[in-house]
Amino acid sequence: MKKLLSATMAVMLTAGSVSAAQAEPGGCVKYGAAGAVGGHVAHHGVLGALGGCVTGMYVRHKYRKEAKAKAALYDQEHPGAKGTWSEKATAYDVEHSTEPGTMTPKPGSTPPAGQTPAAPPPANGNTQM
Repeated sequence: MKKLLSATMAVMLTAGSVSAAQAEPGGCVKYGAAGAVGGHVAHHGVLGALGGCVTGMYVRHKYRKEAKAKAALYDQEHPGAKGTWSEKATAYDVEHSTEPGTMTPKPGSTPPAGQTPAAPPPANGNTQM
């Protein structure tokens, strides 16, 4: 029993260290495992795993879609820049002081030279000038 527990813990630690190096959010396996644990508590482990898997795929899709949009914006600002869309999205985040997962700058950060911050919408909801 002690060997089984030790082996399980070694696998869990190894899996945790490998997945921590990724910049993307967890996909089907990570969210599915969390859903299975949550489902197990409610006596619906398989249903929880399926729900977690679907959620994980959706979250990763949303992350990749936004990263590709940031890469396209980076390409507009830096024509001829080389690198993957992931590298360009990270460079966009660094230049524009945004957090991964958001397209807007952090509150209180200053925009890069030559750029003006986006004006907030009018308080009354009227968009006409």
